[in-house]
Amino acid sequence: MESTTGDIIVTATRRAQALSDVPIAVSAIGEQQILNSGATDLRSLNQLAPSLLVSGATAQVNFTARIRGVGTVGENPGIESSVALFIDGVYRSRTGTGLGDLGEIERVEVLRGPQGTLFGRNASAGLISVTTKQPQFDTELGGAVTYGNYDNIRLEGMVNAQLVPDQLAVRLEGLFHKRDGYIKDTLTDRSFNDRDRWMIRGQVRWEPTDTLSVRLIGDYMKADEQCCAATVQTPRGLARDPATGQVIITPNSLVPIITALGARVPFGAEYQVAITPSRDYAAKTTDWGVSGEVNWDLGFGNLTSITAWRQFRNFQGQDPDFENLDIWYRTALKRQFKTFSQEVRLQGGAFNDRLDWLVGGYFANEKLRTEDDIRFGADIERYGDCLIVAAIAPTSLNPALPRCTTLPATVWPGYAGLAAAFGTARLPDTGVGDGTFFDHTSRNWALFTHNVIDIVPERLFLTLGGRYTNERKDIRARFNMTNTLCAALRNAASAAASVPCAINGTAGPGIADNDPNRIRKEDEFTGTVVLSWKPVRDLMVYGSWARGYKAGGFNLDTSALDIVCNPSAGTPAQQAACAAQLALPANTVGNARPEAIDLQFDAETVQSIEVGAKFSRPDFSVNAALFRSAFSNFQLNTFNGVNFEVTNTAGCRDSLNGTDRDPNPATGACAPDRLKPGVVAKGVEIEVFASPLEDVAITTGLTYADTRYAGDLVGTNGRPLSPVLFQLPGRQISNAAPLTVTGSLTWTPPIRNTGLRGLFYIDYRMQSDINTGSDLDLEKVQDSFIVVNGRIGIQAEDRRWSLELWAQNLFDKYYQQIAADMPLHGSGTFRAVADGRIATANQLFLNFPGEPRMFGITGRFRF
Repeated sequence: MESTTGDIIVTATRRAQALSDVPIAVSAIGEQQILNSGATDLRSLNQLAPSLLVSGATAQVNFTARIRGVGTVGENPGIESSVALFIDGVYRSRTGTGLGDLGEIERVEVLRGPQGTLFGRNASAGLISVTTKQPQFDTELGGAVTYGNYDNIRLEGMVNAQLVPDQLAVRLEGLFHKRDGYIKDTLTDRSFNDRDRWMIRGQVRWEPTDTLSVRLIGDYMKADEQCCAATVQTPRGLARDPATGQVIITPNSLVPIITALGARVPFGAEYQVAITPSRDYAAKTTDWGVSGEVNWDLGFGNLTSITAWRQFRNFQGQDPDFENLDIWYRTALKRQFKTFSQEVRLQGGAFNDRLDWLVGGYFANEKLRTEDDIRFGADIERYGDCLIVAAIAPTSLNPALPRCTTLPATVWPGYAGLAAAFGTARLPDTGVGDGTFFDHTSRNWALFTHNVIDIVPERLFLTLGGRYTNERKDIRARFNMTNTLCAALRNAASAAASVPCAINGTAGPGIADNDPNRIRKEDEFTGTVVLSWKPVRDLMVYGSWARGYKAGGFNLDTSALDIVCNPSAGTPAQQAACAAQLALPANTVGNARPEAIDLQFDAETVQSIEVGAKFSRPDFSVNAALFRSAFSNFQLNTFNGVNFEVTNTAGCRDSLNGTDRDPNPATGACAPDRLKPGVVAKGVEIEVFASPLEDVAITTGLTYADTRYAGDLVGTNGRPLSPVLFQLPGRQISNAAPLTVTGSLTWTPPIRNTGLRGLFYIDYRMQSDINTGSDLDLEKVQDSFIVVNGRIGIQAEDRRWSLELWAQNLFDKYYQQIAADMPLHGSGTFRAVADGRIATANQLFLNFPGEPRMFGITGRFRF
């Protein structure tokens, strides 16, 4: 149970231990602090764990957890998270699947560094373990009612019943949450980023004997919401001063075009958008599962078995141009996960308990299906015509015309607009046709062990852990691309590059069943060694080494496939380039043939060392750690302004002389035997818990993490880095704040002789500047900021009831979680102009903002 010092009993090592006795870096958050903070899902934990950041952009199911600055951008379902999520011992295959309301939580543990010798599923950067409240052997009824701004209504209810004294109990809880959105559409008065969800969870706890316990859990969650809209940054153009070579600010050349075509974008406005009236951001999610946990004392050891089946479905609509011109749209992006998992552990003691041993096994089989219907909208050809004219003959541009088709015949003979130039090859409503899908199957099993040797009784301990993991992934895919105009444009004229042909129209029929690269197999050994010493009862120091692993896989995005080319079409240079590509062997990346090899990325591994100390007294404790983690083949999923690119990043032991920043994609390669880690995270963490007065509890945490890419950076297998990623080498990775500070203050004074207590609670999170874009454009930097939450109220001495006023983001700080290129809206960045790569830039940028100030009142009862 929780004490005022924060020394919570945790199970991070699969043993019930006080936090101060656990020789790994772990943040433990107890039930009362979770209630005080108002945490209802994983995002809320940002306020309480300085090394953790949960954020995202286009959909909540894609949100990403990062620990010590390291995580996996969640926009591609083919990539597993670097931070594993477990809820009641059951692995959730993608972090975003845990963003529903979690109900009543007993505790949350955030483990930093590689994991795999204790939990069923391995992880390369860390792990989040959520434990919900289980049935108790008594009868109890409880609930909570909340009302707040944005018409925020949240209802919670729980009933716990003891059916057989001290043997059989059941618990049923449910919640309903509805809230208006905080992002407004200025054209239709619609709101986005709302809440409309409900959840129910039932549990059975059966302990027929002192040696056997069974816990059964079934849960179901459903959401029908509008998420996630993005605001548009204040536009600007960029150019180089011919006299000084310095970057100068100019009017944005794209804004007059889209404005004349009818765009009504509220540039620079906070929480305001203007999207196509017929489009929305529908987000419909169904998540359900059943699990059973058995703990059986066999005498010589304790056997634990956790069996689970889960199914997750998400249906998403989107206006991906993020403005009211109908440039492209999607109405049915579908993702479905079906997962069976089985974990078995046997744990016991030997040699008079000088050895605490654990062996375990894990098996999981997951089936994933993705479908998409992204297509071009009604305004795409008008927009494309204007871009062509602006690129070829900007003085002829007159966007006020019905179509921007005023081109001199000497520039493009016969051109009178895209429709006239290509006849039946049209863009509107073409793109990804019905019947397009990816089927992805993942089967993995593992054997693991974790052993603690008591070298000097109660003083010196050696921990040895190991894991063998076997992974198999395979894909099936069928493509029905109805866009033929983009293929024609590639060979029409140089101005075709100005047309935003973002949907791959030449992806081929699909992945052939006999494609040798549609199946991927991996075997990996990982492990850990920890030496911990308690020189005195209140102090423990430790040092550890660990090797972690995250499986490779497939990029489930057709944009990753090679584009088919025609060696007899286009300019002589285009013909020669096509012929060179086609001369490459089959099943080779870059051979102008769409194959499964184009979609593959390699496994991510990490070598991590950590030195730490934990000091604990009844009213004061402090935990500190120094860490360094080196990630090889770091899996990077980055948005290039149109699609998501997946690559492994690695450093080169030899100097590339700046060619990794070169716009020429053929330069900057590294020999495969000269590769080194591509990302290194190093820093220090400090967490302090104090109770200076009887009714006062104070926590504070600080994380300094220098998490950056290698200076000489290359892609998968040493191939040259994509030109889109020229800003990465040597820089801090995205969403990795060098400095983060969190803290909380809780004061629960008795109110004279009334039998009541007051409640005053405040917490905060301050983080330094971060770049929120995976490609590290300067336009995507979020300056340092602080978010403060607060709560005041009164409660019964035994906490049977309470009445609380609360506010989250108390000072209404506007900040961006993620910034991104506005798709199909311009090109170029500040650094690209500054480096002389391009002469001008007119790219528009999006912000996906965090929640504004939320406030309300909550009443809780329990009897």
